[in-house]
Amino acid sequence: MSTIPLTKRGAEKLKDELHRLKHVERPAVVQAIAEARAQGDLSENAEYDAAKDKQGFIEGRILEIEGKLSAAQVIDPSSLDAGGKVVFGATVDLEDEESGKSVTYQIVGDDEADLKLGLISISSPIARALIGKEAGDVADVQAPGGVRSYEIVAVRYE
Repeated sequence: MSTIPLTKRGAEKLKDELHRLKHVERPAVVQAIAEARAQGDLSENAEYDAAKDKQGFIEGRILEIEGKLSAAQVIDPSSLDAGGKVVFGATVDLEDEESGKSVTYQIVGDDEADLKLGLISISSPIARALIGKEAGDVADVQAPGGVRSYEIVAVRYE
């Protein structure tokens, strides 16, 4: 299995979710199954079926998170010294050359990506276009509406 890059913050979020699933969600669903069993006939018991479905989802998610964490390569952006180049974990200030609009993105792992928070996946087209470039360079990104050009204003490791 290949390694999965995660920022330190992303790894902590996964660990928190895993803890919540194991110590809050799992016991609650076990309790719900026990209560549904106590009602008698399981063949027509919707509460039992729903609880078993939820249990399956929780167990699957626990396995998924444990797999990701075991294969994770945790990278702390603040400890990077990439010589001003855009790398995984870097925060990049960009300016759209056509509209002049400024945006800031941090390049993170696939599970951490959230465009509303300015977190873009390492596998996204814009991140792939930015990797290896530095401040002053122009990155051409293939977007659905055509090629967009962004000037890299600054690169930070925070």
